[in-house]
Amino acid sequence: MDWNSISHFLQNKLADVGLQILGALALYIVGRWLIGFAVGLVQKALSRQHLEPTLLRFAGNTISVVLNITLVVAILGYFGVQTTTFAALLAGAGLAIGSAWGGLLANFAAGVFLVVLRPFKVGDFISAGGTTGAVEEIGLFVTTVNTGDNVRTYVGNNKLFSDNIQNFTANPYRRVDLVAQISGGADAHVAIARLKQAVLAIPNVKQEPAPDVVILTFTPAGPVLAVRPYCHNDHYWQVYFDTNMAIREVLGDAVFPAPMPAYAIKNV
Repeated sequence: MDWNSISHFLQNKLADVGLQILGALALYIVGRWLIGFAVGLVQKALSRQHLEPTLLRFAGNTISVVLNITLVVAILGYFGVQTTTFAALLAGAGLAIGSAWGGLLANFAAGVFLVVLRPFKVGDFISAGGTTGAVEEIGLFVTTVNTGDNVRTYVGNNKLFSDNIQNFTANPYRRVDLVAQISGGADAHVAIARLKQAVLAIPNVKQEPAPDVVILTFTPAGPVLAVRPYCHNDHYWQVYFDTNMAIREVLGDAVFPAPMPAYAIKNV
């Protein structure tokens, strides 16, 4: 056995493989840079058309996925793998995965419909799929939502699209719903007038439509007032808490007796 020939053959083969690996690595690095560059160009071009961030991010994600798959196929072709065979295998694998992971395709289809129909966009404050918060991104398969307690939550697009969607940002203002219990012996007209005056003085409460302060229902303790100011969605919680404080300050005045349940006791 000619060990010199074998050694020479192995050295040449390893050199060829090493060069191929270096070439593939260079192709990957350059390809990734070109993909980032192309996605950036497309997003800049679309941004000049004054498209919403929702469409920009969705388009960028879609183009990035397609180009990355193309890059992988190109690298395999560089190593001598038949790309036509690989494409057939990829299609077959995609069909098998699609059958097994129907939910993934459903999330993708729902993502497309969310972008096309636009029940909400990036930056909107929504409640859907059991989650309430501000939309940060609508992805290919999931939507990213930052909740009010600053927790980043990922919700499947299909769950969002198949559920009722409340968009609190779509309208120019929203209503804060609170209640206030007053005593049956208190003058309801005076309480309503003072509460309206106090609520109107709260910062960011809209003058039009004017706050609603009316009798909502009755309990054994007396009337229950509905206190409903209107404000912009950005100021909701500030108005909510300030209105609670206004109720406490107005009804805590000595003018109004503390609400106590009243029961009639009959002698038997």
